[in-house]
Amino acid sequence: QVQLVESGGGLVQTGGSLRLSCATSGRTFSGYAMGWFRQTPGKEREFVAAITWNADKTNYADSVKGRFTISRDNAKNTVYLQMNSLKIEDTAVYYCVRYGGMYYNTDPEYWGQGTQVTVSS
Repeated sequence: QVQLVESGGGLVQTGGSLRLSCATSGRTFSGYAMGWFRQTPGKEREFVAAITWNADKTNYADSVKGRFTISRDNAKNTVYLQMNSLKIEDTAVYYCVRYGGMYYNTDPEYWGQGTQVTVSS
């Protein structure tokens, strides 16, 4: 069974930075695309960023382009989300996902439990 465990969330002021990490269990990491979604109360989960299995391609939501960077370390079975220039509207629970294949053109197959990011003024 695949387990995804996020960490790194917390409270930060507007304009600050946070780095989320997602550690995955097992040997089912390096061959799969990974990504991040987020959700605020009363809204559907929205896509944030994704990265292919070998990190040759990434994709970002327009709302985070230029501010967030997704990366991965296949040796550590970990994916990261570096978040800079944070805005109040970035406040959400952030979820790590593993896609069903090497690229992110499929639906996420596994989800983490989420980590809260709160941006204050």
